[in-house]
Amino acid sequence: MRNRRSTIVGLARKVSGSALMLLLAATAPALAQQTARDPAEPPQGKPQVKLRPRPLGAIARQSIDEKSMRGLIHNLVGCGTRLTLSSWTDPKRGIGCARDAIAAQLNEIAKDSGGKLQVVVDKFESTSERTSGKPIPLENVYAILPGSDPKLTKTIFIVSGHFDSRPSNVMDPAADAPGADDDASGTAVSVECARLLSRPEANGHGKFGNYRATILFAAVSGEEQGLLGSTHLLEWVKQQGYTVGGMLDDDIVGADPAPGGPHRVRLFSGNGEIDDADSPSRELARAVEEIDGQSAIRMVFRQDRYGRGGDHYPFYKAGLPAVRFTEPLEDYNHQHQTPRTENGIEYGDFEKYLNSIFMGNVARDNAEVLRQLAMAPASPTNARLKGAVTPDAKVSWEAEEDAERAGFEILWRETTDPRWHVYDFAAESGEAVLKGVSTDNHFFAVRSVGKNGARSIAVPTEMERRVPPLPSQPKQ
Repeated sequence: MRNRRSTIVGLARKVSGSALMLLLAATAPALAQQTARDPAEPPQGKPQVKLRPRPLGAIARQSIDEKSMRGLIHNLVGCGTRLTLSSWTDPKRGIGCARDAIAAQLNEIAKDSGGKLQVVVDKFESTSERTSGKPIPLENVYAILPGSDPKLTKTIFIVSGHFDSRPSNVMDPAADAPGADDDASGTAVSVECARLLSRPEANGHGKFGNYRATILFAAVSGEEQGLLGSTHLLEWVKQQGYTVGGMLDDDIVGADPAPGGPHRVRLFSGNGEIDDADSPSRELARAVEEIDGQSAIRMVFRQDRYGRGGDHYPFYKAGLPAVRFTEPLEDYNHQHQTPRTENGIEYGDFEKYLNSIFMGNVARDNAEVLRQLAMAPASPTNARLKGAVTPDAKVSWEAEEDAERAGFEILWRETTDPRWHVYDFAAESGEAVLKGVSTDNHFFAVRSVGKNGARSIAVPTEMERRVPPLPSQPKQ
């Protein structure tokens, strides 16, 4: 190894920078091969697994109605301001104007759904520092698509955008706050998902609305006043008896100004507080990337942007699967700014800065994830890992009977690998012994697979905890 490195250094003194890059690219595989000297696990090779294909009828990109999305954003911007502290009763200016526009569009979509989609305006009160410590009225707008499976209809998957906006002073209800990107764009994504998933002809097969679990399309208020609407949404779904299967928060998903676009949308997920595994939110992020593809999704392994927050946070802190979609590079001149021009710089969150192609991609990505997760069997429970100080890993899990389930995929990954890989398939729940696989070198998980090819979110295994012996404390 030392001779090889010395050769590279010597050559580096004789070649140009570009030639050196070519040389390093050519020698890197050989160097990697020399350092990859780990024993095979298992020694005889892993099982050959025939993977069930993903569900048919994926949402086509051309089915996205960008004109409708832009129309809703235009109507929301036309309300002048959507600050939560503004008027709920003025039909032309204020947050009530925005509520009316969203409810009207969702009601039109509900008519086309054949009565399946149910629109709800949820009124409540909340308090925060940004309400001057006083209870204020708020409203969220929901469209609910009930699941068809009696066992899964109380499992709910949520997509949400917040329809309130803010100027530079978050306490000023008189200042203009167009909020085209933050977050009329996310609201438009949620409403477009409702249109796509509630229409039987959307995939050309006539069976598009056959979801086992329930889907909720939300537009919430109070985000800029302290995540008030999403905090209430979490309590509301609990009061209705739902279990949250996953929550997709779309916030600032309308702009992509950098050259070379459209780029991938960023997907933020927190790790939680689980030792040697990942949180439900991280597993949801992996599921999103696997469904939509690495070319569409850039996973970011942190709970949110640095120093920022969003509506997925209350769900994440409750230990539920919740992630945030956000555009690739944010322009802070067009966020949280009262419209103005200073020193030749235009400030303000205007429609003209949006990118319809990128925003349409985000809508398609959200809708396809909701479609597949709502079609999937329930996730396994009580996933466990045993086999410490033995040559074999033992993965066990439980699951209720499900006639529509084909079985389970046992997943594994290197501890430094961000993505799961399928190790084996099991037709029934129970215990699988992974012969010759060390419990130390990998993480493990299990997920359900439907006969339709839809996968549940993976459930990482929890381990037995064996504390090493510690020296006894001397007697005083």
